[in-house]
Amino acid sequence: MLEKDTPRGEVAVLSSTQKVLKKPGTVRVARGMSLFGEHSAGWFALGLLGAAVDRDRRKDWLVASAGVVGAHAASIAVKRVVRRRRPDHPSVEVLVGTPSKLSFPSSHATSTTAAAVLYSGLTGRNLVPALVPPMLASRLLLGVHYPTDVLAGAALGGVVGGLIRRKLTKKR
Repeated sequence: MLEKDTPRGEVAVLSSTQKVLKKPGTVRVARGMSLFGEHSAGWFALGLLGAAVDRDRRKDWLVASAGVVGAHAASIAVKRVVRRRRPDHPSVEVLVGTPSKLSFPSSHATSTTAAAVLYSGLTGRNLVPALVPPMLASRLLLGVHYPTDVLAGAALGGVVGGLIRRKLTKKR
């Protein structure tokens, strides 16, 4: 018979992920990623840098940057409707502070995926595989999201980023 505190379902996946990934170096990197992605500020700043450097496509970079912030805002709106609480189980250690107690979807996953999709179109390089999986894993490692939170956030960011990227591509 399972004990009351035995992790099951998504909590078991989250707990197992932490056991595998939790090392001082990976926690430090994950916390840095969390700070960078907070309120989509790091991704927005990178978009503004792109606008400053790539004068020929400045407007596209600004639209993409606004799209990243818009994706973040969309995730906040969904959070407020769904109101899923963050993980709270003895087998899950929370390793970073959060601005709210709401979990679904992950705003970090949303804005990171939107940035990866949008900035891929502007750089000509597929940034999604390099940027999205590490951010999703970091949210699990830090114990602040369930697996479905990060997957839903990535899906939302991909949809928002894809729609805006399509408009930018059509314009050319």
